[in-house]
Amino acid sequence: MKAIHNFIVISMCCALVLTACSDYQISVFEDDSEVYDTTELVAQELIPIGGNRFAFTEQQDVVGQVQIVRARYEDTFVDFARAYGLGYDDLVAANPDVDPWLPGEGTLIVLPTQFVLPLSPREGLVLNIAAKRLFYYPPVADGESRVVETFPIGIGRAGWATPTGITTVVSRARDPIWYVPRSVRDEYEAAGDPLPRRVPPGPDNPLGHYVLGLGIPGYLIHGTNKPAGVGMRVSYGCVRLYPEDIEYIFSQVQIGTQVRIVNQPYLFGWYGTDLYFEAHTPFDEDDRDWLNLLLPMARSNLVEPVAGSEQRIEVSRLKSIAGEHRGYPVPVVQHGNGLDAYNVRRVINILASGDSENDLGGVVSVSDAIAN
Repeated sequence: MKAIHNFIVISMCCALVLTACSDYQISVFEDDSEVYDTTELVAQELIPIGGNRFAFTEQQDVVGQVQIVRARYEDTFVDFARAYGLGYDDLVAANPDVDPWLPGEGTLIVLPTQFVLPLSPREGLVLNIAAKRLFYYPPVADGESRVVETFPIGIGRAGWATPTGITTVVSRARDPIWYVPRSVRDEYEAAGDPLPRRVPPGPDNPLGHYVLGLGIPGYLIHGTNKPAGVGMRVSYGCVRLYPEDIEYIFSQVQIGTQVRIVNQPYLFGWYGTDLYFEAHTPFDEDDRDWLNLLLPMARSNLVEPVAGSEQRIEVSRLKSIAGEHRGYPVPVVQHGNGLDAYNVRRVINILASGDSENDLGGVVSVSDAIAN
């Protein structure tokens, strides 16, 4: 209810701001005659981006760029996810018509490697459980560029949800012992697969090699001995990262670092004069009416000035993007460009160990990637 109240207040304030501004106009209008197809995106041959570290400005809400890659016969979504800093569910959402375990030789795969930053103070660790991603904002000295680093995370499954809220890192440990909670032992025992009270460090320890304890009792950020589960709802409430990612985060994050855990399936963000909308599927147990919140959220973002322009957002367009929940940002306002002018980067398949024949080599559309 608090979130709904905040959006209503923001919407009312937005109406006042729009009335007061005379040098630009952005509006939302009803038009159900033409539903936006999010697959109609244009790709240009660009230099692939690498890594998960992005510089950004205080006025910038979107980082990275969507990419596409050509699959080999032996590639799976699990392979692509770890290679490109994504989770399994990310790829399933972005490629709904592709078999995740057998994409097929030559199939073009959409890599959702562009992100709208969560609505949260940009400091410390911010975890958006709806997007299954962690965002780390390292401290910077005065005059240095702001940077964000983002990683896929595995989170609590239904019935064992990862809690939201503000907390801090209260402990750090290498090669931790897993003291199995009684509730977890009871579940395994009921299934005929009893667990010991403690699991020592090693390949059978689901915490992996590094763990950060949170101020929320019983909850951790840790590694894993089953990397395929990263980017999925598979844990008992804790947050898991790929082994290489938690090793890096562990080296950077100290006790006292602030941690914000949010649940934001719908994200709006500006990049220059372009407004983007990123939609994820809300959790079944999330009782907020997200479709009814969609329009107030859109209006609350329209206070951003675009001097000398008159721009509109189609309600049907927003609903289409929300309904498809592809998990990557889609432009809903672009100043000076048609809305189909949305570039994605082509990428050499790094799983192919430099096999240049896997380079897409030319202009490719995301609609082709989804259709093949």
